[in-house]
Amino acid sequence: MKLGVLETGPVVGSLVEAYGPYTDFFRRMVTSVDPSIEVQGWEVYNGALPERTDVVDGWIISGSKYGAYEDLPWIPPLEALLRDCLADHVPVAGFCFGHQILAQAAGGKVIKSDKGWGLGVHDYDVTRKTAWMAPALPQFAAIAVHQDQVVEVPKTATVVARSAFCENAALAYGDPDNPIAISVQPHPEFDSTFVGDLIEARRGTAFPESASEAAEKSLTREIDNAAWAKWVLEFFKRALSNKTRPNL
Repeated sequence: MKLGVLETGPVVGSLVEAYGPYTDFFRRMVTSVDPSIEVQGWEVYNGALPERTDVVDGWIISGSKYGAYEDLPWIPPLEALLRDCLADHVPVAGFCFGHQILAQAAGGKVIKSDKGWGLGVHDYDVTRKTAWMAPALPQFAAIAVHQDQVVEVPKTATVVARSAFCENAALAYGDPDNPIAISVQPHPEFDSTFVGDLIEARRGTAFPESASEAAEKSLTREIDNAAWAKWVLEFFKRALSNKTRPNL
């Protein structure tokens, strides 16, 4: 399997040397389950878009410092690519900004929430059990780093997880058990060490002091990144094995 990562922003400059670009985060995530998977990145935020939807087996959309609603020249072409992926039945998995831009491209709505920053380890309830979320968990813990939220869900999507802070925290597009796309608001590709360094790098500037302090304390908790790595790969495997799928 070969997966493409659509990088929608850079890693904070002071951290990229230690952790790499977002493609490296997802490479570490998926190869922790299956070392044979190939991963290639496209710097979408610098105008690099694939020529076709099928140059890889499936796509991952990264997080970003940008908002899906911003007037940036690369956002409309990215939205068009994602709509083409849905139409062509090429599987897509979106994370944080990727969750938001996929929803926006499919007819949903994204805003900067008046709830402020979701930062640190949050708990999410699984609201719809699905075949690809195996092993099944009633809840999962994951690291949130966002202000923006999906507030209107596309008609083609089903909410599969929520939290008290984020009502539409994970979506499945099409048949929830055999979707053509999935997305999640938190970051199961991030570990606590990276996010601790990220908070320190942006504390008092992008991240308010009070939110930073509470988030740092939460990073000692266990998170369910390993479950999400398995779920994401199970999603891709099921999507690629389904030769015919209903149109969205």
